[in-house]
Amino acid sequence: MTRPEALEQVNDQETGAQLAMVIRAGFGQPGINFVTRDDSVHQLGVLKWPKGHLIDAHVHNPMSRTIDSTQEVLFIRSGRVRVDLYGEDRRYRSSLELGAGDVIFLASGGHGFEILDDADIVEVKQGPYKGEGEKTRFRPTDNPHWSG
Repeated sequence: MTRPEALEQVNDQETGAQLAMVIRAGFGQPGINFVTRDDSVHQLGVLKWPKGHLIDAHVHNPMSRTIDSTQEVLFIRSGRVRVDLYGEDRRYRSSLELGAGDVIFLASGGHGFEILDDADIVEVKQGPYKGEGEKTRFRPTDNPHWSG
């Protein structure tokens, strides 16, 4: 099996929309490497600094923002996970396997998961949480991994 790219973009082949971005455990160059666009509702960067490097103390100024979508970032701390990606139309597009140290940015469309090995995952998304009404669950009929 070939090693996936250290930074892997997954786009919807039908619409061109970015569905996800995977930052593999080995990704990183010295300095700050933002992997999301400036207009993304999540700003995701990989920071890699040598011992002794100082980052200026700072606060973030209050700022109004309008966000009309939910994006998620998952940090796979241990285990293996298959992520199934769907377009906005809920049709299956592709699957990715993630392992310990990988990070996935879920930008748009839908997604589902199968835990392949016991997994410890940290999820980050915008708040505040508004309850189960934030999402629409569906049973994919065109995903080759699903038998349910």
